[in-house]
Amino acid sequence: MKLPLLMPWMAAAWGDLLESILSSARAYGRSRELHRIVQGRKLSTFFQPILNLQSGECLGYEVLNRPPVSGSFPNTEMFYDYIGQTNRVFAFERYCRETSFERFEAARRRARQPEDIQGDVVFINVHPLVLTDSAYRSGETVRLLKRYGLPPERVVFELTEKQAVTDYAEFERVLSHYRAQGFRIAVDDAGSGYSSLKTIVNLKPEFIKLDKSLIRDLHEHEDRRRIVKLLQEFAQGSGTSIIAEGIESRAEAEFLRAEGIEYGQGYALGRPDAELKPAAFPEEERMAVWTEPGKNPIPKADIKPRGRFA
Repeated sequence: MKLPLLMPWMAAAWGDLLESILSSARAYGRSRELHRIVQGRKLSTFFQPILNLQSGECLGYEVLNRPPVSGSFPNTEMFYDYIGQTNRVFAFERYCRETSFERFEAARRRARQPEDIQGDVVFINVHPLVLTDSAYRSGETVRLLKRYGLPPERVVFELTEKQAVTDYAEFERVLSHYRAQGFRIAVDDAGSGYSSLKTIVNLKPEFIKLDKSLIRDLHEHEDRRRIVKLLQEFAQGSGTSIIAEGIESRAEAEFLRAEGIEYGQGYALGRPDAELKPAAFPEEERMAVWTEPGKNPIPKADIKPRGRFA
């Protein structure tokens, strides 16, 4: 009896083998690309101002680091997702943190009158697991800050990986260590889910950053207004400041200011820039698209990756 040249199970096995080879090739390509980005310091760094909606003064800047677009990482979100799946989280975080401090101070020096720049607080996105790493707590950050002339009181650790916080008692102890040195804590994406609310209650951060999904057209949605009001009341009772993220219209900014929200961040107030540009309350509606000089417009969702230590 003659057998077919290629039995069905053999075709499936060859298909699985081919997919495995392609998957390994993609993983190798991403690993090589990550190595190239870190070794060549290929991250682009931008600063987005945070405005005091009540006084009009600038509180400081959030540092945003973006990788170059490549075949391995066609967008920023995919890049940071990949980092989180590797064993290089701690190493990349250290590189990213040093890059942020170095370029922030370099931007201050490039300004014509650095002493006149309003807002010298630096918001750095950090993975909570990095804070619990013993090497990270060894004083490395303080030494790094001294190199660039930054006191800890000017640095806010912005926690973006809420799901990674499981032992709140231990994590609160770790945060106490940093707070004793002068660092402050912000919880990002507040109101986006149960875990973020649990993090706020347990860790009592100095800043609560309201998720942009709450802020979008807030004045037109009563259910969102109730959530914001609850978070606002909690913040007032715990000595916490609120930062509304993703403000993209004058109407949103005006409503938040009227409601007594202290700080705001978003394209309507100030867009990410390689230089330290001042924030301002919008006099008129602005387009919510940011364009890096000399390049095509970048979709707004690609400026700041969600849930990572950009």
